[in-house]
Amino acid sequence: MRCFILWYTRLMQKKVIAYIDASNLKFGVAQSGWEIDHVSFRSWLRDKFGVDEAIFFMGHLPEQEQYYATLKSQGYDIFFKPTVTARGKKTKGNVDGELILHIARNFYESELSKAVLVSGDGDYHCIVEFLKEKGLPVQVISPNKKYLSFLLKRTNVPIIILDEFIEKLKMKRPSDMP
Repeated sequence: MRCFILWYTRLMQKKVIAYIDASNLKFGVAQSGWEIDHVSFRSWLRDKFGVDEAIFFMGHLPEQEQYYATLKSQGYDIFFKPTVTARGKKTKGNVDGELILHIARNFYESELSKAVLVSGDGDYHCIVEFLKEKGLPVQVISPNKKYLSFLLKRTNVPIIILDEFIEKLKMKRPSDMP
């Protein structure tokens, strides 16, 4: 009986979940000329926003297994989308639909107390508006201001720009050390 009560209590606890568009994060900070330190970023998400669970949404590439294992060891969950490669073009793993569906599922399964969306992509404005309509707190973290979609700005939810935290979140190189 005690095990059931513990299981049920955990089931009924809502979480603050960060939904991270991995490609948008990586290329967004790269456009600003820096690389994110995932350990610092995970701590920052926990400390600043109370994030209980941080999920990277990304295309799966077999040659990146070590990177995925590292992310998991740093406290991230990963949701993979199969990738496609067109002849002579780069590999794509567009995760927008999966990320939106995951947020909606977590909402309807009453698992969310707050959503933190890490992306500047306007394709997510619909889920941000949905969460607002439902009264669920939502925060947007955009990798940079230059590529923050007007559609996300129009939602009037709080938006944080990662470039403003570059010193705290950038990957430290030996030349950056004091």
